[in-house]
Amino acid sequence: MLQSLWQKYKKSMLFPGILVLCGLCYFYFSSSDSSPPQEELIETIQPIEENNLIDSTKETAIQQVFVDIKGAVLYPGVYELQQDQRIRDAVQLAGGYTEDADTQLINHAQKVQDEMVIYIPEKGEQLEEGTTNFISLPAENNSNEQKININKADVSALSTLPGIGPSKAQSILSYREENGPFQTIDDLKNVSGIGDKTFEKLQDSITVN
Repeated sequence: MLQSLWQKYKKSMLFPGILVLCGLCYFYFSSSDSSPPQEELIETIQPIEENNLIDSTKETAIQQVFVDIKGAVLYPGVYELQQDQRIRDAVQLAGGYTEDADTQLINHAQKVQDEMVIYIPEKGEQLEEGTTNFISLPAENNSNEQKININKADVSALSTLPGIGPSKAQSILSYREENGPFQTIDDLKNVSGIGDKTFEKLQDSITVN
């Protein structure tokens, strides 16, 4: 019976069947083309991830630093800045200079660094020969191994300290020979010619151990 029906209607069913098949093929291939390949999706995602990484790197690149500003400023102390800021920014945070400040040897354009010490001298302040730098950069000599031991250093080594020239270095040596080793770094102020201002400049560079 099915065979007789097929023989009777096969010509009339053949053309619609072809149309249906063509329609199915069209929808299948058009839907396949509309979805991008997996490789294209990966290439699209990667630039987005790279941009996010660049943005986060820029944020972490701007780090905070702490500087200690001393001497002839209105508000001496430790201040927090960004690593791309300058000496002038640190001075502004400290309230600016006092009327007696001597700023001729200060490089206001120098960038700040973490643990930097900035000393601003006063006008007419007596400076030892060869003392021209009032910016103390954070160096490895913050450790006791790198600091100058005032109980052991000779005249040459003592002369390298901020505010200490050959004459004061010899005074330190003479005091040490007459009174014995320094018990604390504050004892250095007992040496003739070394006052509070000179001691303030060099206290972070010396040790007695």
